[in-house]
Amino acid sequence: MIQQPRRGVCLVISAPSGAGKSTIANALRASEPSLKHSVSVTTRGPRPGEVEGVHYHFRDIEAFRTMAEAGELLEWAEVFGRGYGTPRAPVEEALEAGHDMVFDIDWQGHRQLRAALPADVVSLFVLPPSLEELERRLHKRASDDPAEIAKRMKAALDEISHWAEFDHTIINSDLDTAISQARSVLTAARLATRRQRNLSNIVAAFNKTA
Repeated sequence: MIQQPRRGVCLVISAPSGAGKSTIANALRASEPSLKHSVSVTTRGPRPGEVEGVHYHFRDIEAFRTMAEAGELLEWAEVFGRGYGTPRAPVEEALEAGHDMVFDIDWQGHRQLRAALPADVVSLFVLPPSLEELERRLHKRASDDPAEIAKRMKAALDEISHWAEFDHTIINSDLDTAISQARSVLTAARLATRRQRNLSNIVAAFNKTA
């Protein structure tokens, strides 16, 4: 099989908490080791076992804000006094080398990433089959108290209201099906005509041999 040179894809997966975006993203990464992982910048302290440059780039808030102001972050946010962001340079280097990346981020991060890399982002929104099922999944986690679940359910409605901003939307009624559909979106993005760099030369060769 001939592998044609191409520019990489940024597949952005967004969803309300509990709908399955991280599970789907991790399944894609597990099945395709060539998918590059973006190491985020954060201002929170490292947790036990976390390694600088592997799990996160740990920076203080002043350094984080300096990076954001200098345009060194493709997308970033400060939430409850903590900063999180995606470094620009490693992503652009990976795309130029033909490597694909998967991001599981919220709608605001999607907006920023698309604004920064408009020709490279392909986005997917994951809907739950119903709000009742979403709440059931959050309870099943058994990691949040009722007040936190209520907070997440309220945030879910705001997240869902942005579904139409995304290129593709799936309903995660069955996880295996949802993973397969996400993989199909990634495959189609890889095959986009504008992304494949050598097609014009191949077609020109056809004309020479005709």
